[in-house]
Amino acid sequence: MPEPVTLIAVGSGITGLAAHLARRYFEVAKEVVDIILGFLALVVLLPLLAFCALLIKLSSRGPVLFAQVRVGKGAKLFRMYKLRTMYADAEKRTGAVWASQKDPRIVPMLRWMRRSHVDELPQLVNVLRGEMSLVGPRPERPEILEQLERVFPSVRQRLSVRPGITGLAQVRNGYDKDVQSFRRKLEADLEYIAHRNWSTEIRIMAATLGKLNDETAH
Repeated sequence: MPEPVTLIAVGSGITGLAAHLARRYFEVAKEVVDIILGFLALVVLLPLLAFCALLIKLSSRGPVLFAQVRVGKGAKLFRMYKLRTMYADAEKRTGAVWASQKDPRIVPMLRWMRRSHVDELPQLVNVLRGEMSLVGPRPERPEILEQLERVFPSVRQRLSVRPGITGLAQVRNGYDKDVQSFRRKLEADLEYIAHRNWSTEIRIMAATLGKLNDETAH
């Protein structure tokens, strides 16, 4: 008869393997779901995106899309897309800064896109390219991530998963405005990473639809 210590070791090994396979299955399935839902959402929302593009061209000079370098999974840099709601070259003087509720850099006619988060819809392309997920921690800019690491060393743990268009931190706290308000965001993101499952994914997506008129922006 096997020794108790042997039984415990074998049991622990089987449990660890099962947990690893469950995490692996979730990751693969989540990526497939992201691609399917991302593609369907992009097709359905094309008329809205076309209307937004026309409004942007009529309201201010500059490109329709705004590409910004962000830090993705494994610290890999990628270009995240948004509808341009700010004046062209808005950060030429200020550099990388957090957005505020009444940000003067935002074109008045386009403020509703910011408020409703419609400006984030082009990130569906990032999802289809495998750079982002529908749900996950919001990706940070390299300059801001460097500032955050000095205060929150654990911020690098957020890079263990693909960043998302929405996440637990956004539906729970809204978007962060400075280094100190980032603390709540980090806590929510780490909680999400530690307890990811389909129930959480569905709840976050449902809650996101209910917060489309949130006054905050990122």
